[in-house]
Amino acid sequence: MEAMKKNGFGRFGLHPKLMQAIEDLGFESATPVQIDAIPPGLEGRDVLACAMTGSGKTAAFVLPILQRLLDEPRGVTRALVLTPTRELAAQVADHLAELAIHTDIRVATVFGGVGAGPQEKAFRKGVDVIVATPGRLLDHFQYDYAAVSGIDVLVIDEADRMLDMGFLPDIRRILRHLPKRARQTLFFSATMPQEIVTLSREILRDPVRVAVERKSAPAKGVAQAFYPVRSHLKVSLLTELLARGEIGNAIVFCRTKHRADRLAKRLEREGFAAGRIHGNRSQGQRTEALAAFKAGRTRILVATDIVARGIDVEALDHVVNFDVPHTPDDYIHRVGRTARAEMTGDAYTLVSPEEEGTVRAIEHAVGRRIERRRIDGFDYDAAAEAKLEVPQRERIAVIRARKADDRARAAVNAARRENGGGRNGNPRSAGISAANGNSATSNDSASDAASRPSGRGRRRRGSRGRSRR
Repeated sequence: MEAMKKNGFGRFGLHPKLMQAIEDLGFESATPVQIDAIPPGLEGRDVLACAMTGSGKTAAFVLPILQRLLDEPRGVTRALVLTPTRELAAQVADHLAELAIHTDIRVATVFGGVGAGPQEKAFRKGVDVIVATPGRLLDHFQYDYAAVSGIDVLVIDEADRMLDMGFLPDIRRILRHLPKRARQTLFFSATMPQEIVTLSREILRDPVRVAVERKSAPAKGVAQAFYPVRSHLKVSLLTELLARGEIGNAIVFCRTKHRADRLAKRLEREGFAAGRIHGNRSQGQRTEALAAFKAGRTRILVATDIVARGIDVEALDHVVNFDVPHTPDDYIHRVGRTARAEMTGDAYTLVSPEEEGTVRAIEHAVGRRIERRRIDGFDYDAAAEAKLEVPQRERIAVIRARKADDRARAAVNAARRENGGGRNGNPRSAGISAANGNSATSNDSASDAASRPSGRGRRRRGSRGRSRR
């Protein structure tokens, strides 16, 4: 415990039970965002923090929450944490549970892709902290059991990611469900675009501002390299790198869900154990894929940007950008999955001629030219084969999906006419299920609509009936 006093955590005056958990986890020193954000958080002040993922910000809001809850009665939900993705929600909940290990504080997650029953039970029992994604939380708010009148602390994590995913209207709807009395709000965002600044002004009261210097480049421990290659040879180059042992365990990022699926299946056919995570996978599939990768049962995890932020994998050897990310910030977030906690790692990016413009923007942002590499003996002039990039097929798939949606909507309208506007029986709800079931054109949050609370009081489907995270 003396070491805790020396390394920075002793300055916060945290409860001995929390200090014991910190020691158990082996935290050696407080990070800058923790040093700046924890004291005002403990004082009950609102906090506006601009801090990148990987900066230690989760503990910066978790510790003040736990300290506050230790002195409050049980049986009522006192704290709500909003995150943009299920994976981040699960990770925040795990971090809460780890730091609360020596207390009786209870934590629950609320997100789509899993059964709503245990989540309803958590609301009814009044667990101390709920970590939720916006869409599923709003689904529960249709019902009386989801009263949150006891909320004293609200955390909005990765606010700019919420903006990117279109969740700001949902956040404003959630705010209307929270008690009108004063509460403490902790607001974290890696960047501060104008929409986020406006939202923070709406919900924060005289906040303490914490600005941790944004990373303009990946951590020093990341060795970066670009591999120029024609688009149709990317799969062959990746499998060659894997076969030669140039890549250990790796997260491989793809631009779309369909490309991630095709790449993972191709790697499996080539004999490389590969899992996949993207928005069309069920929550059970996503959880299992991440668990298998962390446990070493699979060597490759093929993913979309759904895991680019907030997901920690210890001792990750490589990040591979199969597709060049759209922006320098996305590149930094992806590459930041490796070389965490002062470790080292490699980041490889496969660059087609069409992607050179984006690559130049990345180099400008990181302030240096990144090494280009070629593999001896690889046939860079090979003819196109059954390539992964099939834009014509993708366009056809999208057209077919839209036609399927049109047919489903027509079926809904027909059912309404036959049943007096859809007020009686099940045809209307069945038609809605069919219309929403095809996710070929959906975003990464679409599969959260797969499992929703059942019972009376279901709202009418309208602008709020879309698939949500």
